Amino acid sequence: MSTKTYLKTSLRTALITSCAAIALAATPIATDFAIAGQQAKKGQSGNQGGGGNGGVGQKGGGGKGGLSGIFRDITGGSDSSAEDGEDDSDRPEWAGQSGGKDGAGGGQPPTSGSKKGDLFGDLWIILRDANGIPILTDEGWVQPLDSEGNLIALDDEGHPIDDSLTMEVELGRLNVGRAPTSVLDRRAEEVIALLNEATDLTVDAAGRLVLTVDGEEKTIDSPLENLAIYVALMTEGSIPGVTDLPGTAYDFLIDGVLTAEDLAASVSFLAAATDKTGVFTEDEIAYIDAFLNINTVSEGNVTYSVIDYSSFTYDRSDTYGDITVEVLIEQPDGSFVPTVVNVYDAVFGSVDASGAGDLSAYTLAADDARTVVNYIHEFEVPSL
Repeated sequence: MSTKTYLKTSLRTALITSCAAIALAATPIATDFAIAGQQAKKGQSGNQGGGGNGGVGQKGGGGKGGLSGIFRDITGGSDSSAEDGEDDSDRPEWAGQSGGKDGAGGGQPPTSGSKKGDLFGDLWIILRDANGIPILTDEGWVQPLDSEGNLIALDDEGHPIDDSLTMEVELGRLNVGRAPTSVLDRRAEEVIALLNEATDLTVDAAGRLVLTVDGEEKTIDSPLENLAIYVALMTEGSIPGVTDLPGTAYDFLIDGVLTAEDLAASVSFLAAATDKTGVFTEDEIAYIDAFLNINTVSEGNVTYSVIDYSSFTYDRSDTYGDITVEVLIEQPDGSFVPTVVNVYDAVFGSVDASGAGDLSAYTLAADDARTVVNYIHEFEVPSL
């Protein structure tokens, strides 16, 4: 059998921040954040991020109405102009097309007109404990940190005296629009049906679910679907509506208990839902969890997520040391040849890293999974 070669123009530049990103609802979050967060100093404008994880919207993460309810909570489903059957897969447009997309330059995706598209602003890096819970001042304010990790002095209203010292946390460009309820319900039904009908279940190199249905494999790569599964696991320890899975290896996904196995799997679902070219930070994940209303509690006017990471462990070489994937590798003549590579070597340069028992370890694992997803997408072998 002859080896196929492919020519991919501007391959790396095709994957910029316009790739599908975190599926969060912008309008309710921004509004609630401004109200419930640490308020701006009187007379100053702007959406102040001093509220820690304050201002979490009432939508998201409650698990009401099963997986379809989670979809609607995440997107703020309405009767806007999203089209039936819209595919929010985060695979680049050229993926699966021989030769790639000529002149790929990272333009807006086709659905960008109906996407939320705004960046959250003024979310600060703040003092947190090992689980990401804000450590409040005696007055009940969150404590912003400067670039060197020093405490920033606050005024009597909890606002930084010198705004220029604060470090902002960027959550990435939002991508999932307010799809009609009927579309979201159908999406949930499709995901649940696939999981219930699957005759085999594995994971890909990044840990995303790969289902075999009617003899065909399907990777769940949709950011919205992965985020919905993430929320379901973190709030319910299960995927609502899924009664059985092939074999027993993944029964922990539907047992209704949040376990260490759920935490380990969840990093891949979160990674599949976010910007592939960004870098996860502890504050970003803590904010995301709070915005999604995952196990939130309130202390005064500060609302945040409470997640116990004490059982979480991660080791990069143990996770990816034996994982291989077929991708396109550039040859000296500029062509690309499908080649099986070791993920630990090709993606991480055989550099190990590990952590355990805290949000820092979880963040490391999530960012590694994001890096692998990005690598797979960037060098994906086109389907013919």
